[in-house]
Amino acid sequence: MPVLIPGTWTEPLVSPYKGLTQLLRVPDTRVVAERFSPLGMISVVESETVPLRHAPGLSLNSQIEPPEQLGLFINGDGLTAITRYSDDRASLAHLDYLTSALPYHLQVPGRVLILGAGGGAGILQALYHDAGRIDAVEINPQVVKLVRGRFGEFSGGIFDHARVNLQIAEARGFLQRATSRYDLIQFPILDSLANAAGGVHGLSENYLYTVEALKQAIKRLDDQGYIALTNGIKLPPRDSLKLFASAIEALKSLGADNIERRLALIRGWQTSTLLIKNDEISTADIKAIKDFCTRRSFDLVYYPDMPAHEANRYNQLEASYFYDATRALLGKQRDQFLQDYKFNLEPATDDRPFHSHFVKWSSLSELIGLRHRGGGALLETGYLTLVITLVLALLFSILLILLPLFFIRRETSRMLRYSSSLKILSYFFSLGLGFLLMEIAFLQKFILLLHHPIYAASVVLASFLVAAGAGSAYAQRFAGQIRSKKVNATAVALIITLGLIYLVLLEPLMQSAGSWQLGLKILLSIALIAPLGFCMGMPFPMGLSALATSPSSLTAWAWGINGCASVISAILATLLAIHFGFNAVILLALAFYFAAAASFPDIKSD
Repeated sequence: MPVLIPGTWTEPLVSPYKGLTQLLRVPDTRVVAERFSPLGMISVVESETVPLRHAPGLSLNSQIEPPEQLGLFINGDGLTAITRYSDDRASLAHLDYLTSALPYHLQVPGRVLILGAGGGAGILQALYHDAGRIDAVEINPQVVKLVRGRFGEFSGGIFDHARVNLQIAEARGFLQRATSRYDLIQFPILDSLANAAGGVHGLSENYLYTVEALKQAIKRLDDQGYIALTNGIKLPPRDSLKLFASAIEALKSLGADNIERRLALIRGWQTSTLLIKNDEISTADIKAIKDFCTRRSFDLVYYPDMPAHEANRYNQLEASYFYDATRALLGKQRDQFLQDYKFNLEPATDDRPFHSHFVKWSSLSELIGLRHRGGGALLETGYLTLVITLVLALLFSILLILLPLFFIRRETSRMLRYSSSLKILSYFFSLGLGFLLMEIAFLQKFILLLHHPIYAASVVLASFLVAAGAGSAYAQRFAGQIRSKKVNATAVALIITLGLIYLVLLEPLMQSAGSWQLGLKILLSIALIAPLGFCMGMPFPMGLSALATSPSSLTAWAWGINGCASVISAILATLLAIHFGFNAVILLALAFYFAAAASFPDIKSD
């Protein structure tokens, strides 16, 4: 249900921890528009009885009523707002009481980049602070159509404002292609506060909050420019500190000097904002940061040479956890701090793009013990569900693989050796694991080239399946031949060779081709995947051909083994990527193909 926020008005703000389903239980709340897009179902909601007000992290000192708003949901969550605007800047004054307004108090930016335009709140905030030129990026064209079309009058036509240049693009891809330099780059509020409490985001890849993404953004800054990253606060601290650690790593990778003098972090009761400056933060900047926080009762977390007594003054915690952690992350004991901390704060990278994954196995038993004392929200239920699913898949696969073997051996006892059955099991199980692990890893890798998950899924999956089908058709000409084992070994050798080459060359190649036209990038993707997919399509039919002279039950058993392995690998790929990265997933897939080649089935009678 909506929650009341202190202020001069009595209308409730929508709690960001409540999704569309809960909100629709409020009387007279209704969906006024729906649009389907490949990125999810978009729902726009209004309420005559309980007016919607969405301003995440609004200072408790604010006495300004936000204008009328409509709730915009993606897949029933991920709330943003479409705000009524009539070219009256004064009506947007509440946006100056968010932590995300901090960079506008350090300078009046001549050019701003808003990553994730959504319903337009970031654009309105930039207009209120009199930014010169605003480039706004939104990945979902249906959101743009709604705000620009159906609700164009309501929103004041902000997407068509004279100072706004709207681009329909994926944010990471835009950063890679951009040639302009900006005084301020505003990242979207990190993930959905609505989903945060559910613990499901730990499984979500997000390439906008990796070290490499921050490096790209820093390169697009003017000499005195800022990056501003705002996220919802979780306690104990996690998101804010992981972003802080990622910023340190990005600056370090760029060879920046005096990293500790380029960062500032503040927090309110619900959100925090991290600033990364493309130069050292000046004395005047520090004064502006302190004045901004004092007037809004936001807490200072970190600025250069900040004394400890200035931390934890307004939204008080038992101790200065945020301040102490930022000092530790910048200090010589960083590695020890990361090792001892109860949650995983290692910076996300393009190889491990799971920014919202915080689970540490060393802390798991302690967190489970706290679940009956209000600690259930600390557990990442999505991650734990995935682990349980893997365990169940393994147990059922063992049952479904070994149980048929009992009946098969009774039927074929005179011709099937134990060694032969083990070879069949090893061969088809390894192929099932290897194929899916490779496919899933490449799907994620090619998001960085195609800059859109839908394009990546379509191109990668189609390329693998078509190429593998062609490889299977080609392999049939060797069916039953004496040299089939040698041909199979050659195909596996090519798979391993191509896989290792791609591990070395794929990332720099994608960086070079990132600014190409989409059609050319699709052709490049197909050209890279097709040879690998062709070779990957050969081992399975060649293995089946080796069973051609055996009873049909063995062929059915081989299909079942491969199917069970495919189910396991789909789950295993995500868990391995979270802990070791997608490069490790590819290496493991190559190892399984090697294991398959070494266990090519050779049926001999006893």
